[in-house]
Parts: sequence; structure tokens; C-alpha cells
Amino acid sequence: MNSNNNEVNHNSKKQTVWQTNRKKIMEFLLLKVGANLLWSIEKLIPKYSLIGSNPFFEREQFDWVPELEENWEVIRDEMYEVLKYRDDLPCFHEILPYQNDQISADNDWRTYFLYGYGNKIEKNCERCPETIAALEKIPGVKTAFFSIFLPGKHLPDHRGPYKGLTRCLLGLKVPEPKELCRIRVADEIRHWEEGKCMLFDDSFRHEAWNETDETRVVLFIDFVRPLRFPLNIVNKLLIEAIAISPLIADAKVNQKYWDKRLEEVFTQKAKEEQEQNVLSSK
Repeated sequence: MNSNNNEVNHNSKKQTVWQTNRKKIMEFLLLKVGANLLWSIEKLIPKYSLIGSNPFFEREQFDWVPELEENWEVIRDEMYEVLKYRDDLPCFHEILPYQNDQISADNDWRTYFLYGYGNKIEKNCERCPETIAALEKIPGVKTAFFSIFLPGKHLPDHRGPYKGLTRCLLGLKVPEPKELCRIRVADEIRHWEEGKCMLFDDSFRHEAWNETDETRVVLFIDFVRPLRFPLNIVNKLLIEAIAISPLIADAKVNQKYWDKRLEEVFTQKAKEEQEQNVLSSK
């Protein structure tokens, strides 16, 4: 009996040591090595990538895409419930202000975050259970949100921060004509389709437009890029290090503020709708 207890205690100590060392490793990667390591790792990613290194990827390369697309209508329905509050949703730069100079500083890109660098936004997720169920079947999801482009929105030319993630955009509300609602990645232009996933490497320079008179909405997903060993391990540690960086920590603080604000908005509007229904029934 004592032998078993000693083994349990030993394993518990080993786990604690690993957790402590992992945190130290991530802090070291972030603070001591920083951007230089990111660039060095990025140079290796094309060699170790299991999905190639083109600007766009084909949907057939990912076995989870068909099921996500099959469920697009229930995801769309949950999105439309959120979209009722469009003007109360945070702009992209109100969650991630450090990117506003390079990406978007206006009020025409609204967001509804479900995951942010692995951090689950609980209240937002509770309002979209079918969307969350679909996301949980995607390996390595780190960030997911409803990305809402208001009419006339142009996202200027830029690149993503790190090649170790891959991006998927599921079309939920795509205005016509499609030529006016598009994205360019490297030298290739593509158009969104409702119910279809568009997958690309956002470390290539890219820009996007909604030149229509309607709102465009996609489910924006960043997931860990499939890589061969040992770079997959290094990549995972780097992504975890980024997740505890001061910039992401600031974004979490901003998100908490908006969580509280949105809860008040949703509660108030639900109360108003209930009162209106009572009046209508009289």
C-alpha cells in the first residue's frame, strides 16, 4: 500500500515539475528568444508542413471540413441571433488594439469571439452551442469568432503574425455580387461562398473587401498547422508562449470588459422583447 502511495506521490511531483518547467520554457521562448525564433521556425515550416506551403489550401486536405460545412446552416442561424446586436458588438481593434495601425482602426469590422488564442469566451459560447459543438471537432482550434464586415469595408494589405497557424473562413452571409466580396492572398483572388470553407496561410500578404451594400459574415477559425515531428512540438510550445504574451493578455482584459457589456446588452434587449410580446398579446 505504501509503495502505491509513494508511486502516486512521485508521479504527482513529476507532473508538477513538468508544469513548472513548461511555464518556464514558454516564458523563455517568449522573453529571451522572441521574434527571431519565430522567423527561424517559419523558415522550417514549409519543409515540415503536412499540407504544403501554398497561399490557399484545398478543402479536401482536411477531413473535418465536410462535417463543418454540413452544419453551416445551424451555425448561420446562431450567427443571425448574434447579428441582431451588430452595432453593440466590439470592433476588432477594441479587442486587439495593437493591430489597429496595420489592420483596422475603423468601426466597420465587428467581432463576436468564441475562442481567443485557446481561451474560451464562456458567455459567448453559451449563446452558440451548435457552433461550439462544430468547433470542438476541429483539431487544434485556437481562435474562432464571427467576423462581420460592414458594407464598404476594406481590410488593407497585411500578413499574419505566425505561419504555425492555419486559417479557415466559413461563409455564413455572403452578399452578391461575389466579385465585390472577395479576398486576395499573395497574387490569387477568391470569393466566399455560403456554406463553404476557404482555407489559407495568413502569413502570406493578404487583403479583403466587402464592396457591397450588405453585411458579410464568416466564421473565422485559426487552428494549429499540421506539421511533422519534431517541429510540431516546437510549434505547439511557441503558440502556447504567444498565448501568455502581454499582447494577448491585454486582449483577454479587453474581452472581459466586452463580456460584461454584452451581457448587459443581451439581458436588456431580451427584457424589452419580452415586454413587447406581453403588450402584443393584450
